[in-house]
Amino acid sequence: MNAQAAIIGSGNIGVDLMMKMQRCDGALKLAAMVGIDPQSDGLARAGALDVPTTHEGLDGLRGMAHYSDIDIVFDATSAKAHLAHAPVLKADGKQVIDLTPAALGPYVVPSVNFDTMTDAQNLNMVTCGGQATIPIVAAVSRVAAVEYAEIVASISSLSAGPGTRANIDEFTQTTSRGIEVVGGARQGKAIIILNPAEPPVLMRDTVYCLADTDDEDRVRKSVEDMVETVRAYVPGYRLKQDVQFEKLGHNSMIRTPNGTMASGLKVTVFLEVEGAGDYLPKYAGNLDIMTSAALAVGERVAGRIQKMADAS
Repeated sequence: MNAQAAIIGSGNIGVDLMMKMQRCDGALKLAAMVGIDPQSDGLARAGALDVPTTHEGLDGLRGMAHYSDIDIVFDATSAKAHLAHAPVLKADGKQVIDLTPAALGPYVVPSVNFDTMTDAQNLNMVTCGGQATIPIVAAVSRVAAVEYAEIVASISSLSAGPGTRANIDEFTQTTSRGIEVVGGARQGKAIIILNPAEPPVLMRDTVYCLADTDDEDRVRKSVEDMVETVRAYVPGYRLKQDVQFEKLGHNSMIRTPNGTMASGLKVTVFLEVEGAGDYLPKYAGNLDIMTSAALAVGERVAGRIQKMADAS
């Protein structure tokens, strides 16, 4: 029997997640779509798919007759809204997968650290930039100490809705912390750029790592392997060009926030993320990678729930 899930948030991210969940033959069954605007396109689409809906927010979800049967709740609203939702869902015993940058629960990047988070009730999906770049930082840090990592996420301004724009500060703070906690860098920094270019551009991410190693082949192999791991759940994720290296020496010392590095490698990785086009345009890879990663986590959580049910 599939685990039952609800999505709170009938905007772009919530609807794209719904479309992915509906087309995949996975362990999850969408049991409710929750919004606050009765005229939203998301609720209309959900209704057309025979998914139960409510426009009364979390209160409306809790009032549904089958609420007790719902195992997993995806929160695709905003950081501020999640702060209100989280304690209620915790009291109700729901497993929460948070797609906002509220960061109340531990950060989860499915290609890196899901297996260490099996007991957490609230799982935070970091940010779109975090899902795209933290795997690369982790790939470098698993073969060498990373003293400093900096990421620049460039997305089409058309793919940045009101929630994204309202959460810019949370994005930079949450992503920077995720680079350290999950990626393994001693210090991290994140920058986001909203690109107004027409036609809209695909999501582009640049990752810089200062690594305490001179083994370029080992770093390159680790990064390429990680890209393939992420592609298993985000098919549009790819290297834009070969991994770049700069050897540090007395003539190319780099000052980091923690001191000066006079040896090792500066590793530069250029990424591109193309969306699957399930609901959103393909240029909105920043949203697609969030919903794809959240679905991957949700399916693993559902599998764990099913194993527990079978064992009992």
